[in-house]
Amino acid sequence: MIAIVGGSGTEALYRRKEELDINTPFGKATVYLLKEDVYLLLRHGRGHKVPPHMINYKANIWALKEMGTRGIIATNAVGSLIRNVKPGSFVIPHDFLDFTKSRSFTFYDDKVVHTDMTKPYDEEVRRAIIKSAKKLNLNIVERGVYVATEGPRYETPAEIRMFRRLGGTIVGMTGVPEVVLAKEVGIKYASLCVVTNYAAGMQKRISHSEVIKLMEVKLKEVKKIIDGAIEVLLEKWKK
Repeated sequence: MIAIVGGSGTEALYRRKEELDINTPFGKATVYLLKEDVYLLLRHGRGHKVPPHMINYKANIWALKEMGTRGIIATNAVGSLIRNVKPGSFVIPHDFLDFTKSRSFTFYDDKVVHTDMTKPYDEEVRRAIIKSAKKLNLNIVERGVYVATEGPRYETPAEIRMFRRLGGTIVGMTGVPEVVLAKEVGIKYASLCVVTNYAAGMQKRISHSEVIKLMEVKLKEVKKIIDGAIEVLLEKWKK
């Protein structure tokens, strides 16, 4: 089974057939059936009501694990730290920097488990996303470092300068701990990041309405990329 974890601006991406409320040890998560073996989880909830620092990442990932999810394709709206990674382009991160502060970021609070994060994003799922985007002749950056911040505020120009010097490519508020939790439970996870803006200090100002507006423009391309990647993965996994 494959799950899509939809971020900002993606609620209208798919028609949903069935709504499933999944109870987990960490709270309830809502998952939507799209078609056989394909499900959708709206990270911010219906109506985009849950802010990034209040998302129940553990309940979301645990629910998908309980349902037998083999792979996750996540979407993230991000800001670019680099001039040549322009708004409207897609980035498939291969690594991350974690600057979140107060999130519950592991399933292992009662025993010692050290999860290997040499490759935090699954290469098989990454390659499927990249293959799909290339087939569509879209502007895609095949590697990048995702800088995760706590939110809900946007970053300062000084923070952005620091992130850039540390090797960051893009910045967002929802990529971590989601990728870590998926790794802990053995779900293959990769992210399709949509660059909606340049980060603070690189343009005059940043607004959430700007982010949503560009996401709406890119939705058709996002759907085509995801659908193509899912087709590649399901065909491979069903053999």
